[in-house]
Order: sequence, then structure tokens, then C-alpha cells
Amino acid sequence: MKEMVINGVRIRPGQTVNIEIAIARLPTHTLIDLPVFIKRAKEDGPVVLISGGVHGDEINGIVAVKRMLEEDEITPSKGTVILIPLVNVYGFLSNSRTFPDGRDLNRSFPGSKKGSLASQIAFILTNEIIPLIDYGIDMHTGGRMLSNYPQIRVDYKDKKGVELAKAFGTHFILNSPHIDKSFRKEAYKKKKSILVYEGGESMRLDDFAVEEAVAGTKRMLHYLGMLEAAPEKKDLTMIAESSWLRAKISGIFMTSVQLGDHVKKGQILARISDPYGQVKVPIKCTTNGFIVGLNNNPVVNAGDALVHIGKAI
Repeated sequence: MKEMVINGVRIRPGQTVNIEIAIARLPTHTLIDLPVFIKRAKEDGPVVLISGGVHGDEINGIVAVKRMLEEDEITPSKGTVILIPLVNVYGFLSNSRTFPDGRDLNRSFPGSKKGSLASQIAFILTNEIIPLIDYGIDMHTGGRMLSNYPQIRVDYKDKKGVELAKAFGTHFILNSPHIDKSFRKEAYKKKKSILVYEGGESMRLDDFAVEEAVAGTKRMLHYLGMLEAAPEKKDLTMIAESSWLRAKISGIFMTSVQLGDHVKKGQILARISDPYGQVKVPIKCTTNGFIVGLNNNPVVNAGDALVHIGKAI
């Protein structure tokens, strides 16, 4: 069997090991660690990374990975599962997507040993974790007041990734080309497939999104032969392309559709009005498709993203 070493710690077949990788200190001199949980079966098999909190304010992903640890149902019968519930500790402490200097970890790969904090953590993931894994699931949410219906994002050029996205079996699969300096692209350059799961919005717990993250992970691990059982798949839809409808005026945003709804071209999805009842502007659907993302903010400005519509293949 292939040797597995993380941060100088050797993980042998059949072992469950918790490792804390020292990152840096807060200005208070409190040491910040990156906790990594490894479950290795006695039988050799795929190595799968399950990570959350790359953006520190995206709580649903953190809770999903935490729940997998709590329930202890992600114990592989073969292969290895590496769980990192909270990658960006700094962002989590400050309810922020980024690091204290404003840098986005997911735009900092492959990182540097002596660079910014984000760059240093990217360097650790690039050199300690990515070389060991075969596949991964990186848990994310929508932005502030922007909620995503459970979906997997994968570059359709990544054939293995698409295969695993279908095995994950959640509601939607979106074509999402690799972004430069992202965690996913860095892994792909090393011939590893990482899926991005999106569900809910930042700084708001969404049980539906969390449960689907856990269920989808179990389905994918079952597909890889690592778990003996898994929940049934959802009816999934492959999305060829997607785009946001944006506000043409500022005002009070009132929607008449919900996440996951099937919509038709010309359908009125929402209205924007002024606070005095003098102006009402309808938001019409521009294509047949599905609501994969929605703005939950009742007060919007001209140009704000309102409704994310995915067009099925």
C-alpha cells in the first residue's frame, strides 16, 4: 500500500488520525492550527478530501463536514477519507470570506511558504494534501443574501469530475470552468478532480443544504466503493449555461418564485417597486430553465444580481 504522510505524521492502514498543522499566531499570540482528520481503511482504495470553510463565512459547508465527523458515518471500508471542516480559521473568526488582509484563499494557489497568510495555507494544501488525494469535494455557499439551491459545480471538460458529480447525485450540476489560482484548478493541474458543492447562503445555516451535502458525499463515496450504503439520488439536471438577471432599477425586491423552480421564458419572476407604491417594474424570465440561485435581500440597487437561471442541456 502507498505510504501516507501528512505534516510528518505517518498514517497506517486501519488508522484514524487527527493532525493539527500549525499555521501562524493571532496578534494576541494565540496559535492557529489547521485540524485535519484522516480515516484510513485497512484495504487500499481511493483517497478523497472533504473540505469546508475555504471562505470563512460559508458556514453550511463547515457544518456539513462537522456533521460527517459527529455521525461517524464516513468511515471507509476501503481507501482513505481526509476531512478538513474549517480551512480558513481567520475568516471564520471575523465572519469574513477572506483573510485579515483581504486576500481570498481560493485565489491564492499554489501559494508560498513565506507569502501572505492565505498564500501560506494554500502552500500547505498544495504540498501536504493535494499530492495524496485522488478526488475531493469542496463545500461552499452563496454570498451574503445570495442563496444557492444544492448544486455541484464542475468543469465539463473534466470527464472524471462529471462522472463523480453525477454520482454525488444532487439536484443540479453546473458547468463551471476552472478559475486561475483556485484550489480546484491547482488540483486539476495535478490530475486530481475536486468538485465544488454549493448550497444555501453565507452566514446563515440551511439544514436542507447541509443534509444534501452529507447525503451527496455518501453517494459519491458509495459509488467509489468506499461506503457500503448511501441515500438515494435526487433527480438531477445538467445545466449547460447559467446567468443572473440583474435589477434595472433600485427599490424593494419581491420575488414570486423559489429556489429549484422550473421557469419559462416571459414568466414574471419578481417585481421591484419604490417605497411609495408609485413605481413597479416586473422582472421577466429571459429563457426556459431552473432557479439555481436567488437574492434574499428585500432592498436592491440597480445592477444587483437577483435571480440565477440555469438552462438545462
